[in-house]
Amino acid sequence: MKNQPKELETPYYLCEEELLENNLKILDRVQKESGVKVILALKGFAMWSTFELVSKYLQGCTASGLYEAKLAREEFCKFNPHAEVHTYSPAFKESEIEEIASISDHIVFNSPNQLKKFLCKVKEINPKIDISLRVNPEVSSSPVDIYNPCGLYSRLGTTLENMDEESLKQVDGLNFHALCEQDVDALEAVLESFEEKFAQYLPNLKYVNFGGGHHITKKGYNVDGVIWIIKEFKKKYNNIDVYLEPGEAVGWETGYLVSSVLDTFKNGMNIAILDTSAEAHMPDTLAMPYRAEVRGAGEAGEKKYTYRLGGNTCLAGDIMGDYSFDKPLKVGDTLIFEDQIHYTFVKNTTFNGIKLPSLAIKRRDGTVELIREFGYEDYKNRLS
Repeated sequence: MKNQPKELETPYYLCEEELLENNLKILDRVQKESGVKVILALKGFAMWSTFELVSKYLQGCTASGLYEAKLAREEFCKFNPHAEVHTYSPAFKESEIEEIASISDHIVFNSPNQLKKFLCKVKEINPKIDISLRVNPEVSSSPVDIYNPCGLYSRLGTTLENMDEESLKQVDGLNFHALCEQDVDALEAVLESFEEKFAQYLPNLKYVNFGGGHHITKKGYNVDGVIWIIKEFKKKYNNIDVYLEPGEAVGWETGYLVSSVLDTFKNGMNIAILDTSAEAHMPDTLAMPYRAEVRGAGEAGEKKYTYRLGGNTCLAGDIMGDYSFDKPLKVGDTLIFEDQIHYTFVKNTTFNGIKLPSLAIKRRDGTVELIREFGYEDYKNRLS
């Protein structure tokens, strides 16, 4: 396997620094040409060992609660003291709101109820904090319901019908998030609905956050289109600030997950058991669902030898899929699952006590650095 660092034991994720910077440069182009502010969504990519590089291009982080906000403040802002920390939660807890307010530059409430409950306390703790409300534009072309924030009975954001006029007088900005791995045409549809419902409130606001799900770094994405849309929006609303908060687009195709074959046998077809897991290490392949590409492999039946690749847990459905190879697989072979840096290690579990994959970075000079290795204590300390 080309470029495999032999000293690393599988499984491990490897992020390529050069590929990461290529994505950041694309996002920075959008910033410079449109005037938008791009912040990193930690829910999709939180490899804080890369934050020194990421902070050279992006304006801050968006967090989904206290722990992500602390990570942003501790590990991102130390490289860029002017970086912004935006914190959102479907519902904040009394026991955490004071600390969140103290370390956040923006706080985003999910409902007028939450805003009324915490506004005074937040402002008392941090008078400079910007207040935002997440709204539901009620339009989305998200490919699957599990990732559709605007689906029927959604708990994410406030619809126009449930909007509290008094609350809108208290906010500095509005947030919407309705996309998932989508191009400019999807943003146009969402933005049309957002403006139809909420444009009347924009003249009094400092900013609008367009959320994430913009597949800006994917080959074929209409980068010029999103730049034009943002510029036109800003022009229409008196140069209002606009934010984008990509997570997946930052880590998109920047690295892979390396695993080893532990066993092969037949049960109606060839089966290979790996030292990684779809359930524990590639959860979105089952939740989305989608087929992870394996380097050098083809579709079932495309090449001479077809195998069902399975994880090393007791879950019957812990299966990566059926893949074909030019040669038979044997114990000790390494397999590379492509594009496994975003929404993978941030969602890992230690189900069955299976070992978490290590984290490694391939530097621009070609050297590979092991950043973190996980062991028994990481499993034990999550239990009691």
